[in-house]
Amino acid sequence: MKIYNKIIVLVGLLCGSFSWAQQTPAPAQKEAIVIEGATAHLGNGKIIENSLIMFEGGTLTFVGDAKMKIARKGKKIDGTGKHVYPGFIAPTKALGLTEINAVRASKDEDEIGEFIPHVRSLIAYNAESKVVESMRPNGVLIAQITPQGGEISGTSSIVQLDAWNWEDAAVKVDDGIHLHWPNSFRYNRAASAYKPNENYQKEITKIRSFIQNSKAYGETVSKEENAPFKAMQGLFNGSQNLYVYANGEKEIIDAITLAKHENIKNIVLVGGYEAYKITDFLKQNSIPVLVQATHSRPKSEDEDYDLPYKLPKLLSDAGLLVGIQNADSENFQTRNLPFYAGQVAGQGLDKEVALSLITGNTAKILGIADTYGTLETGKSATLFISEGDALDMRTNVLIKAFIDGRDISLESHQTELWKRYMGKYESE
Repeated sequence: MKIYNKIIVLVGLLCGSFSWAQQTPAPAQKEAIVIEGATAHLGNGKIIENSLIMFEGGTLTFVGDAKMKIARKGKKIDGTGKHVYPGFIAPTKALGLTEINAVRASKDEDEIGEFIPHVRSLIAYNAESKVVESMRPNGVLIAQITPQGGEISGTSSIVQLDAWNWEDAAVKVDDGIHLHWPNSFRYNRAASAYKPNENYQKEITKIRSFIQNSKAYGETVSKEENAPFKAMQGLFNGSQNLYVYANGEKEIIDAITLAKHENIKNIVLVGGYEAYKITDFLKQNSIPVLVQATHSRPKSEDEDYDLPYKLPKLLSDAGLLVGIQNADSENFQTRNLPFYAGQVAGQGLDKEVALSLITGNTAKILGIADTYGTLETGKSATLFISEGDALDMRTNVLIKAFIDGRDISLESHQTELWKRYMGKYESE
C-alpha cells in the first residue's frame, strides 16, 4: 500500500511539473509569411500606414508600402486595422537568473566578490523561466541578461526569449561588463539625512587600480592565467561595452572621465538620473544613455514632480542616443517596458521616437542593430502584430509574435488566469 501511495504521489508531481512547464519553443520557420495592410512602426522613427511585410527563413525579405507591385509568397496574414512592431528589447535585467526574489534557491544573479567580471550570466540563464515567459505577451522578445551585485558585477549576454536552453537563446555572447559606480553621498540612518561618503575616493582608487591592472595584464606577453583580468580585455579592444551605473552629476562625470582616461572604447551610461544637467559633456564624449524607467518618483523634494516621466525626452531633445531600462529590482516589471515608452510619448516626445527608445536605439546601444531593433529588409523577422497601440496598456493586445521568423506562443501563466476568470465573470 505504501508503494502504491508513493507511485500516486510521484505521478502527481510529474503531472504538476509538466503543467507548469514553459511552452515548447516554436520550430524554425518553414514557409514564407506575408503581413499586408497593417500600420508598420519601423522602430527608427518612421511609419508605413498601409504596409507589406514579408519574411522567409527568419529574415525580412521586404518591408514597404502595400501598393508596391511585388509578388506575394507564402502564408498571408491580413493586417488591416492592426499594427506591426519590431520586438521590444529589455536591457540590464536579470531575467532568467531570478525567478522569485523572496526564494533564495531561485536566485542566481550574484556571486561572492566585488570585482567579478569573469562571472558570465549566460551560462546561468534559465530559458524555461516563468518570468521570461510573461514578457512575450507585451512584445518584449529580446533581453540583455545581466548579473547583479558587487562593483563590477560580471559579463552580460543578449538572448531571445523563446528557447530550449541558453545555447539556443544566445543572440550576442558576452556583450559587456557592468560597473556600479560608488555614490559620493550616502544615507545616514542616525542623522536621517544624506552625508558625504568619506570613502568615495578610496573606492574610486580601487576601481582605477583594477582597470589598470587588467589593461597591463592584456599587454603582458608572458603571463599566468587571471580570469578577472582576462574577462576585461574586450573593453580595451572595443569588442565589449562598459555599462556604467551612475545617477548623480558628479558620479557620472567621474566615472566617464576615468573610463576615457583608461582608453575604454565603448561606454554606456545606465540610470543617468541627473544626466540632463550635463548633456554637453555626454555628447562631447559620445555616451549613450539607458535611462531609468519612467514609472518612478522624483528622488529629491526640490525636483520637478514629473522629472522621471520626461527625463528620456530631455536627453533625446539634447541629441543623445537614449534607450529605456527598467531599474526596478523586480524582474516581472520588465513586461511594462512598452508603457514606459508610452509615458515619454505622453510628455511630448513623438510616439515613433518614443518607440525607438525600446527598439532601434536600444539595439544600437547593445550592438545588435545589424540584426534586431527595426523592421528593415535583411534583418531578423523578430516582430509582433498588435490590435492597437503597443505603447498603451489598454490597446496592447498581441495576436501574433515571431522571433527569427518562428511563430511563438503568447500564452503564459498570467494569460491562463486572465482567460479563466474572464470566463467566470462573463458567465455571471
